[in-house]
Amino acid sequence: MLLYALLTGLIFGLYFALVGLGMNLVFGVMRIVNLAHGDMLMLGAFTAFWLMRVAAVSPVITVIGTFVLFFVIGLPVYYALVPRLQRSREPEMLSLILFFGLSQVIEAIVSLLFGNNERSIPSRTLGGGPVSIFDQTIPFPWIYAACVSVVIFAGVYLYLYHTGFGRQTRAIMAQREEAVTIGIDVHRVSAVAFGLGTALAAVAGVFAPFMLGSFTPSIGVPIDLVSFAVVVIGSLGNPVGTILGGAIYGVCLMLMRTYFSTLADLLPNLVLIGVLLVRPTGLLGRTVRHA
Repeated sequence: MLLYALLTGLIFGLYFALVGLGMNLVFGVMRIVNLAHGDMLMLGAFTAFWLMRVAAVSPVITVIGTFVLFFVIGLPVYYALVPRLQRSREPEMLSLILFFGLSQVIEAIVSLLFGNNERSIPSRTLGGGPVSIFDQTIPFPWIYAACVSVVIFAGVYLYLYHTGFGRQTRAIMAQREEAVTIGIDVHRVSAVAFGLGTALAAVAGVFAPFMLGSFTPSIGVPIDLVSFAVVVIGSLGNPVGTILGGAIYGVCLMLMRTYFSTLADLLPNLVLIGVLLVRPTGLLGRTVRHA
């Protein structure tokens, strides 16, 4: 049981890191908390449901198509909302209010259009049977989601550290004011980052029916809690730290489901409180020095 919990915990950790990656990228570049992040994941799950279950579209095409679609959706959302937030005196606080309101609007519209019933996608839709790893049987969709997560992490890393646009993104994450003074187009770079954050959330939503069992229009808030826990563990504003946060969260979750199943639902809150008390900046966060 311990080996199975650790193995599946790492697999789920990769997925949860993908869930939190977009939120952390947006916070790192814009210093805003996107509470509509979970709803973008929910919309990605609905997109996968219709493409894979109803239209029998290939999983690979579904992932690529969802990424492109929500990247494009994220750009006008950024220009409509974020520049005005950043001109305010309290952009972080106002972002909580604004994106929470956006989250409620999205949930209400989806509920009106499609109802509140739970939806799922059969595992056979992805093809392939159970996979044996260290004599432990793992469902194929879990392996598929973990592999896609690894590919996306590699892509984001290459983007941030090996492209000119990515270097501009990291410059803004490090010091926004200095980035402006050296001529970086902050709004263009931020718009791309917001589009990427939206697209990453939607791609995580493609695998939500397989990893979470089912989804509903109200899944956004629980996903936001998980994302925030994962992000805080690694450190806010550090996309690379999200992988560490996801791994720790996934392993803890599966251990609790195995040995303390009645407390598993409390995990996001327990992790948040524990990390904030011990290391408020996250495990990979920099300690702030006061003169």
